[in-house]
Amino acid sequence: MKKRSVVNASVNGKKVLVRCDFNVPFLESGEIADDRRITGAIPTINLLLAQGAKVILCSHLGRPHGKKDPKLSLKKVSFCLSRHIGKLVRITGDTAGKIAKSFVDNLQNGEICLLENLRFEIGEEENDFDFARKLSSFADIYVNDAFGTCHREHASIVSVPKILPSYCGILVQREIDAMSKAVDEPERPFVSILGGAKVSDKIDLIKNLMEKVDVFIIGGGMAYTFMNALGYSVGDSICERDKLSLARDIMAEAKDKGIKFLLPVDNRIGREYKPYTESQTVDSDKIPEGWQGLDIGMRTSEMFSEEIKNAGTVIWNGPMGVSEWENFSHGTFAVARALAEGEAVSIVGGGDSAAAVAKLGFAQKMTHISTGGGASLMFFEGRELPGISALSNEKEDEDVPAFLK
Repeated sequence: MKKRSVVNASVNGKKVLVRCDFNVPFLESGEIADDRRITGAIPTINLLLAQGAKVILCSHLGRPHGKKDPKLSLKKVSFCLSRHIGKLVRITGDTAGKIAKSFVDNLQNGEICLLENLRFEIGEEENDFDFARKLSSFADIYVNDAFGTCHREHASIVSVPKILPSYCGILVQREIDAMSKAVDEPERPFVSILGGAKVSDKIDLIKNLMEKVDVFIIGGGMAYTFMNALGYSVGDSICERDKLSLARDIMAEAKDKGIKFLLPVDNRIGREYKPYTESQTVDSDKIPEGWQGLDIGMRTSEMFSEEIKNAGTVIWNGPMGVSEWENFSHGTFAVARALAEGEAVSIVGGGDSAAAVAKLGFAQKMTHISTGGGASLMFFEGRELPGISALSNEKEDEDVPAFLK
């Protein structure tokens, strides 16, 4: 069932609680390192302000575990957002207490405020319904524009929309539309690039995509489990020995279905798991004991890149190596470059993959970069996101039962 969009909501003079995902990274200096999650919420915010709503933003930041931590205050987020929208975004002194209520009660049409970090309240992560009631008492309408947290069953994500009329924000709608089209109506060949540390983290994803893709490209730590399953010695590389049978079954199924299954043919290996460790490049069947694979090699980068450039649709989830270390980032950056130079519909599933694309300046050349790594992974696994399923459907009545007020 399609969810109601904020674009169709009547919000003039109403208080609108907007769940955003402002969980942004910070530099050691304390400045925001990447503000894409903040700018991603601006279309919904501007729409609501232009229509005369009283906008109440809320988000989490970090993991304070229900305790107030000044280092995890949303103050710098409010400053950043104020600059972007050209309007003062005042931050409340608390999350759902008397100070926040005073802020909200004094909002005028077309004004905006930001509640303090939701996770300063233990009830957020515990999905406490009483906490959800407090948040809901501030507003007339709820909008979820926090795709990056839609896989979490937290109070502001799944309980508030049970109390207030709820709508899908512009960012969330764009995420769902872009990823749905890529999976359900792909231009072919359809290529899936999977990286990251463990096969076990991607089992459901592989199973779901097995019925859809033409090519699997496997990199990152998970590749060594597949290589070991083929009988290769992988040295001290990360390897899930208890998943070797599963890895063989996956490769056999891909072969039966006529799916190309590409593994690294060479690897950049290191003596230790350190950014500046002694390193060398070896073939995939020649990783010596005492060494570990930390990136794909040059020949593998070229092989993967050629496949990507010939693709019609590509979805990418997970780095090809330890991409945060310059010495072992070349494979991930090669994949990003190939995507940017190709003509395929390109969907990048957040996290390290998105960071690599942004670092190289290729973000504008991608069809879609997801703001949520975990949420996009769950979506591509074919599972329904709790934060989406909790929203009201298009045909539902706007009236809310009195006992929920």
